[in-house]
Amino acid sequence: MKVLVTGGAGFIGSNVVDAYIEAGHEVVVVDNLYTGRRENIHPKARFYLMDIRSRELYKLLEYERPEVINHHAAQISVPASVRDPIFDASVNIEGFINVLEAARRVKTHKIIFISSGGAIYGEAKEYPTSEAYPPQPLSPYAIAKAVSEDYLAFYQHQYGLDYTVLRYANIYGPRQIPNGEAGVVAIFMDTLLQDRPCTIYHFSSDPGGMIRDYCYVGDVVRANLLALERGSRTAVNIGTGKETQTQTLFETIFEAVSRRHPMNNALRMPDRAPARPGDIQKSCLNIDLARTVLGWIPEIDLVDGIKKTLDWRIGESIV
Repeated sequence: MKVLVTGGAGFIGSNVVDAYIEAGHEVVVVDNLYTGRRENIHPKARFYLMDIRSRELYKLLEYERPEVINHHAAQISVPASVRDPIFDASVNIEGFINVLEAARRVKTHKIIFISSGGAIYGEAKEYPTSEAYPPQPLSPYAIAKAVSEDYLAFYQHQYGLDYTVLRYANIYGPRQIPNGEAGVVAIFMDTLLQDRPCTIYHFSSDPGGMIRDYCYVGDVVRANLLALERGSRTAVNIGTGKETQTQTLFETIFEAVSRRHPMNNALRMPDRAPARPGDIQKSCLNIDLARTVLGWIPEIDLVDGIKKTLDWRIGESIV
């Protein structure tokens, strides 16, 4: 199968590309390298340096004729979307429509769209939150994801373009950059390895920080493999269903780093700062539908996932 991965030089997208190629698929990568890295791109993938907003995208798709488009390209920061909602909409809405238009013109069979279960439900009243809960986005980033899902439904209804939506929890792992939606894992690791104090953002009601659902990227990759053939016209949460407070995440990372790197014990006490615009207090996903529709469950727990991520991060810094 020929698969085009937008954002295939980025953190999650490049891991997905690797898995697709290892599974025997032909992979084309489109990335503008705004946050992606050229060295992340698998040598067997065909790479095009291009922005998804480019009018040249149709010509590229006309030439490559992918059967499936896996859409990971995005403006990935919630705080950045609050600071500049016009840019966020330009990339995450207009850019995606440009992909959809090119896809329907060349008769691409399916879109795998990466949405955000970590943001799209807002301050939900149901935890863990299921796909049946109506989206209540509270940031331009989350709004763009919700609107994009509506565009997918339109393109399916109007043109028969199949799709699967993967609503990610907070994803972490090798190749993660600090400024993404779940960048706190990379931020804490980098900060501690540089012997600097970490900061926990929190609402006044709880200095322990926000509650999130952290899912390891290797598990997420398996969901993207399964979505090639399953999950037609369905939005599916991809997470763990387990709540982790920022304080607990910090302590887990601190313990992992301290076993590998000499630590100043004063760094065990992180700084505190008020929640940022666009932050939500709690997010945790119900993953029953992923089990039913995709046959997917997460396999890596937080402690093992943090260790794997740290092994990569330390290895990269040595290289």
